[in-house]
Amino acid sequence: MRQLITTRELLQAQIALFAAIALQGAVWKINGELLAGPQYVLIPIEVVLAVVIGLTTLKGATGHRVLPHAFVLALLGLLSAVNVSSLIIVLNALIVDHVIFSGPELLGSAIAIFMTNIIVFALWYWEIDSPGFSRTRWSRNDKDFQFTQQDSHHEFPGWKAEFLDYLYVSITNAINFAPADARPLTHGAKLLMASQALVSVFTLALVVARSVSILS
Repeated sequence: MRQLITTRELLQAQIALFAAIALQGAVWKINGELLAGPQYVLIPIEVVLAVVIGLTTLKGATGHRVLPHAFVLALLGLLSAVNVSSLIIVLNALIVDHVIFSGPELLGSAIAIFMTNIIVFALWYWEIDSPGFSRTRWSRNDKDFQFTQQDSHHEFPGWKAEFLDYLYVSITNAINFAPADARPLTHGAKLLMASQALVSVFTLALVVARSVSILS
């Protein structure tokens, strides 16, 4: 049975969640072409889902209620889809349509997409391996990552990963394309890490590289 989520950890995850939504809004503000059409509706939906999840999780911490699995899956899936679609639109504009962006405009979009990628996948990792928002078993073994501290029981007795640990895993995976202190154990965890690395490499190698060339 999973441990209860602490108020501090919930607050950290909620701040990260709203930061990701704000960054997606920033991509639209930097260049309206990147978030056009359905995104005008999707971002408000993300905000509503985030508020509902926060309130329900807080009640669940005191009233032993479990957040419906589908709410969290819908929000994280929506955040991931909007971020990937933003990257695709940028790449299409650069490579296919040969749209000329200003250096700061393109670099700002790339940074927002990259940071959103880190936050969203940190939430995914936290959700599937830790109590998360839903506090629901996601995998058959109920353990998707093995941290270094978990291999050293005598040095870290009773140690449990928190949201900041998964945020660190997400940052290192986005930059190094490999985890620093946690090993993915399940196919789901490996698939998520591979997806994050792909988004990261396309953002860094293509968008940022083009931005730097424009600036120079």
